[in-house]
Amino acid sequence: MLRTTVAACLMAGAGIAVGADYPTKSIRLVTGSAPAGGSDFVARTLAEKLQERFGQPVIVENRAGGGGTIGAHIVVKAPPDGYTMLINTGSAIAVSPALQPLPYNVQRDLAPVILVSRAPFALVVNPSVPANSVAELIQLAKSRTGSLSYASSGIGSMAHLAMELFKNRAGVDIVHVPYKGSAPAAADLISGQVQVAFNSMIPTLPHVKSGRLRALAVSGPVRSGVLPDVPTVAERGLPGYEAVQWYGVLLPARAPKTIVGLLHREFAGILKNPAVRTRLENEGGDVVAGTPEEFAAYIRIETAKWAKVVKDANVQAE
Repeated sequence: MLRTTVAACLMAGAGIAVGADYPTKSIRLVTGSAPAGGSDFVARTLAEKLQERFGQPVIVENRAGGGGTIGAHIVVKAPPDGYTMLINTGSAIAVSPALQPLPYNVQRDLAPVILVSRAPFALVVNPSVPANSVAELIQLAKSRTGSLSYASSGIGSMAHLAMELFKNRAGVDIVHVPYKGSAPAAADLISGQVQVAFNSMIPTLPHVKSGRLRALAVSGPVRSGVLPDVPTVAERGLPGYEAVQWYGVLLPARAPKTIVGLLHREFAGILKNPAVRTRLENEGGDVVAGTPEEFAAYIRIETAKWAKVVKDANVQAE
């Protein structure tokens, strides 16, 4: 068993001591998504390697619901001893506070460990839409105000807000049609019931390759490795545009800095593993890593950004 020496320390105000041989028991890795969801995939990818490094079971616990906030609340309330961690999305961490009252404060009650990856969306249209670029889509939307509609996986989802940000920057009116999940949204987009959407990259790829959907752009700051010939939205019409789903690891806020630092080093080492990087990148994500401080700063930036989008678009939670 791999043992990592951590200086014993007493949790301020919590009365919890962190042993020198941490970890000595199984670790819970709570994710805010159902099995096979995005954060579940990331959690299981990391859990397998963390278990190998620590020699202790790392159990992925799916606590879906509330847009990822149920899982987050469980971790907030957990003992801050390093044995309960959260892997969650940008939607749950940065968007949810603007959409609904939460029983916790993300920036006060959670301690960022590492930003794992960022995954852009593909801006896709039904082939019947007479637009082959971002500029042509904007021109079409302006000429047909309110006649185009876009699908999303639900009100307040990152895909929803990605399009609201696009509409705001482009000065266009495209009608939102929310669905209960990405699968029915994609089905109606393919059938032509709706015309456009920002879709998650991997589920969209087969439909782009088959010609059932046309990819106009990707929403990240750089082109995607899985769609290298497709430009970014920023390249082709809206400079500075960026909307990505991201995944990160967090602990309860009072976790000792020694534990935060230890886990950061372990996860950073895992993310350097070529097999792990390839697996995450093959799912459309770009591995990030970085320090806990950089992740905390990113959360602040994203929270402010999406709060403004929610306010400007007058998005109301379901």
